[in-house]
Amino acid sequence: MAYDPIPLLDLKAQYRSIQDEIEPLMCEVAQSQWFIGGPHLEAFENAAADYCGASHAVGCASGSDALLLSLMAFGVGPGDEVICPSYTFFATAGSIARLGARPVWVDIDPVTYNCTGQAVSDAAATCTSLKAIMPVHLYGQAVDMCNMLTAAKEAGVPLIEDAAQAIGSRDACGKPTGSRGDVGCFSFFPSKNLGGFGDGGMITTNNATLAAQLKRLRNHGMEPKYYHQEVGMNSRLDAMQAAVLNAKLPHLDSWAVGRSQNADDYDRMFHAAGGGDTRSSLNDVTLPILTPARPASPSKHVFNQYVIRVPAAIRDDLRTHLNEKKIGHDVYYPVPLHAQECFKSLPVVSLPNTDQAAAESIAIPIYTELTAEQRARVAETIIEFVRTHVPVGA
Repeated sequence: MAYDPIPLLDLKAQYRSIQDEIEPLMCEVAQSQWFIGGPHLEAFENAAADYCGASHAVGCASGSDALLLSLMAFGVGPGDEVICPSYTFFATAGSIARLGARPVWVDIDPVTYNCTGQAVSDAAATCTSLKAIMPVHLYGQAVDMCNMLTAAKEAGVPLIEDAAQAIGSRDACGKPTGSRGDVGCFSFFPSKNLGGFGDGGMITTNNATLAAQLKRLRNHGMEPKYYHQEVGMNSRLDAMQAAVLNAKLPHLDSWAVGRSQNADDYDRMFHAAGGGDTRSSLNDVTLPILTPARPASPSKHVFNQYVIRVPAAIRDDLRTHLNEKKIGHDVYYPVPLHAQECFKSLPVVSLPNTDQAAAESIAIPIYTELTAEQRARVAETIIEFVRTHVPVGA
């Protein structure tokens, strides 16, 4: 039987819905020939700061640079320690290592995939030169910010929110990600809920002095022109990206609603078949499929990814089957950072929840434009495979 492909993400479908808004702006930027800085960047930074509940937003070239610039602003350097999870995209720890500092790994909560304030506090107690704490709001769900802020205050170091996947999400107090830490770091990589037409990033903060420093650092530490107070880097969000992102921003909440509704549909189908959510274990459900547990209101999960868990023994075979059925999927992340070759020189740590998530998780399509027929085909394909391939005793 021939199958129409279902991509993990269909950016073309989203673009068709806003094409008439975007293309005149691109022409406007081209005609102005004002590509660096200018009114489009200023307009987007103001709108993004307001959306994220922060006083200031500083555009930069990527989410990775947002992390790096933030660490630079807090003076992180050789010999310093920064606490972060191992279960995250490489940029989280890569930005630390680039400055000569050492990532201090913490395990995740298996329910949320996020690190906890208690885990951070325990790690901080072992550090001798701790300079910052960098939790990650993974997959679009906010960290427990109240406990995380307490941990940072007790440790006496700044809190850098890695919110690359979580713009628009809210924590247990109903506060937007990026609004409560010393800084919030966002990515506008095209696959993000708010994605640009290339790389882009942003840093939010409520500290005006820090915002001014970040603006200098993104421009070689320069202010005024050709006068350098400190060594920065070239990391600017260009006007074309700012114009596109500013046009997309008013749609972000409705897109998040669509993703959440698709997640509801997946939940219903997987649970009706005998699955559960991550508050259970794979051994506690009739069919070993776990969906993301939903945070209680006023928290808000924006589902940058919809990640399920299946027994590790069949995960890779399931991926092969999905490829045969032309269903897009991916694993975020198959090799945790503490197990990466480039970090082998760091102290060996035990992160059982991280290792288990890396072995069992798989992300499936969740984008707003996904049809009911496509969702049903994705879920039914996975359910049928798991039913017929679960090892005896699993």
